[in-house]
Amino acid sequence: MGIEVVSAKEGKAVLKMAVRPDMHNGVGWLQGGLLVALADEAMALAIYTQLLDGEGIATISESTSFLKGIREGVVFAEGNVIRKGRRVAFCEGEVWTGDTSKVLVSRTSAAFAVTHE
Repeated sequence: MGIEVVSAKEGKAVLKMAVRPDMHNGVGWLQGGLLVALADEAMALAIYTQLLDGEGIATISESTSFLKGIREGVVFAEGNVIRKGRRVAFCEGEVWTGDTSKVLVSRTSAAFAVTHE
């Protein structure tokens, strides 16, 4: 998908991705599943900044609200860890467009299982 890591530290990660025509749905909008995937990746990377040795993660549940369509440009995703426990981590993710004035495109909430070796 051409995702680039902008930053990742202390329970927060920011990614960016250029929108390409091959990512459009049948009516010319960025396909919503790509917004979900981008938010999921940002949230997962945010959790990875807080994992201990021997820990991993797996998505348990995820819910996304689509707020605005997008056809072109660059989208950014920010993932934030709300709470990481021993067994479950809760996160929120937002996807937006625009470098200086953010226009919110989607919002995602997720829970991840914290696995142990």
